[in-house]
Amino acid sequence: MRKLSVLIGSLLLTATASAANDLRERANAVFKPIPDQVSEVRGKPVSQPQAVLGHKLWFDPRLSSSHVISCNSCHNLAIGGSDNVPTSIGHGWQKGPRNSPTVLNAVFNAAQFWDGRAKDLQEQAKGPVQASVEMNSTPERVVATLKSIPEYVAEFEKAFPNDKDPVSFDNMAYALEAFEVSLVTPNSPFDRFLAGDDAALDAKQKQGLALFMDSGCAACHNGVNVGGQGYFPFGVIKKPGAEILPEGDKGRFAVTNTANDEYVFRAAPLRNVALTPPYFHSGEVWELEQAVAIMGDSQLGRELSDGEVGAITAFLHSLTGEQPKVAYPLLPASTEATPKPL
Repeated sequence: MRKLSVLIGSLLLTATASAANDLRERANAVFKPIPDQVSEVRGKPVSQPQAVLGHKLWFDPRLSSSHVISCNSCHNLAIGGSDNVPTSIGHGWQKGPRNSPTVLNAVFNAAQFWDGRAKDLQEQAKGPVQASVEMNSTPERVVATLKSIPEYVAEFEKAFPNDKDPVSFDNMAYALEAFEVSLVTPNSPFDRFLAGDDAALDAKQKQGLALFMDSGCAACHNGVNVGGQGYFPFGVIKKPGAEILPEGDKGRFAVTNTANDEYVFRAAPLRNVALTPPYFHSGEVWELEQAVAIMGDSQLGRELSDGEVGAITAFLHSLTGEQPKVAYPLLPASTEATPKPL
């Protein structure tokens, strides 16, 4: 009798391992693990002086005209690279038009912003600095601020030794990009499962992964960042209500002026999604389970059961990786020549 029990147990373990291997093989054809580090920017090696400079600039509120708002204000590295409010608060307490996307793993996105209007992180870095609703500054004011601080001048010269005029708006954005490429979150439970660790995901998360692929979620949310690669209408099957899909925000249409791009947005990257409520570009959905249910209805045309929503949500929690450990830097002091806050 004991031999029979041992045999049955062995067969069950074999079947479980076989099922996990089949699921992993399917998943590896759709997704990719987050690498431990990124050392290049568009094929060019990232230099340490550039990354160090970018680290300081990331936290420096003097890039804003008020000297109050830094990059980290809306992309807080302590809470998932976002700010956990529906829309960010910018210059003069203005509210931005869209929810702040996470900066973590943004280097893996095909383009930046919800509408993809910036082709890379360097171009993206220039946008919020100049936006009147965000940091409300200008390239000229930023350069004047940086040139007024001798320590920054020296760091730009070290970071960009071949430039005749290293303190420039373009180089500021490049340095920020050099820092941002370090903001990756490897070694999530999902990554460990992809690498062969069956125990990295529990049974419910494996069920959710299978549902995520079989239900069609992975058609838009795939690749290394589980999204961030393509543009899709919000409401492929059924448009959600105006509280979730504001009629005045037509998404990518504002970039391309093409009718087919009305209410089209970049598929949200889902890495660390459990850390970044509220959800969608409108920031009007606070519960991840509700977001999953809405996507099933709007994008897949099916009402997911409570069990299916729970399983997919459990899988999404497995996408939380190791968070970057970033120390708050000591910033160089302003001088009499530094433009005063507005």
